[in-house]
Amino acid sequence: MSSKTIDLNDYLVPGTANTYYIPEFITEDEEEYLIRKIDEAPQPWWKRLQNRRLQIWGGDLTAKKALIPQDMPSFVTQYPDIIGRIRDTGAFKSSAHGQPNHVIMNEYAPGQGIMPHEDGPAYHPVVATLSLGSHAVFHYYKYKTDTTEGASPQAERSAGTTTAAGPMSATGSGKPIDPTPILSLLLEPRSLVITTSSLYTSHLHGIDEVQEDRFEADGRTPQQRIANYDMLRSQQAKEAIANGGKLERGMRFSLTCRDVEKVAAGGGALFKKLRG
Repeated sequence: MSSKTIDLNDYLVPGTANTYYIPEFITEDEEEYLIRKIDEAPQPWWKRLQNRRLQIWGGDLTAKKALIPQDMPSFVTQYPDIIGRIRDTGAFKSSAHGQPNHVIMNEYAPGQGIMPHEDGPAYHPVVATLSLGSHAVFHYYKYKTDTTEGASPQAERSAGTTTAAGPMSATGSGKPIDPTPILSLLLEPRSLVITTSSLYTSHLHGIDEVQEDRFEADGRTPQQRIANYDMLRSQQAKEAIANGGKLERGMRFSLTCRDVEKVAAGGGALFKKLRG
């Protein structure tokens, strides 16, 4: 896809004013190339967390949330130039640098996910996420209010860490969240989802830790289950969502692209570039 031809209004998720879904943002050949370069990365590039591993491209953040800039790998700035394509969508036109300068590449094996969390104020309030390899169901949540009814323990466990007051966000804020998503999207391989405005600044997002995503025949329309249903390219996925089926997960790589607005003077040690 040539991002220079993209009008984001054509990719607005129905029922939202601030979320965009672009299927087939890259080609299958480009996806295969990116996954190969990720797999070939030197072991020191990988950071291991309790339930997954990741790579950070573009630099690390200081305690004061400033970026110590480092070179990004060439496979996101040259071929297939993911950064340039995202810049050309115009999603970051009002950010400090006009394009992402920081990428977190998360690897998700089947059964791995991430509890509801916020990205925080260090970033311009836009995030673009490119999915490679497999699908994911991406949920958006809101914090509970005083009038929010309690949820079942099972629902709370699926949404995040359960406390006596309900699930806690991964931000560590301790504020309970409503375990019922306000919006759910299916992210297909090679798709780009762009989240902006209040869904970024005052809501949370997360991915359930499951081996497969099940869709219940609960009387809701497919569009109520998955907001971008009509935008999906996969007929298999649409049938599962519409008929109460399931989709098995494979290995997924997620490129979370953001703009850190504050950059530390002087930078730091240059990031060793990948060759080829």
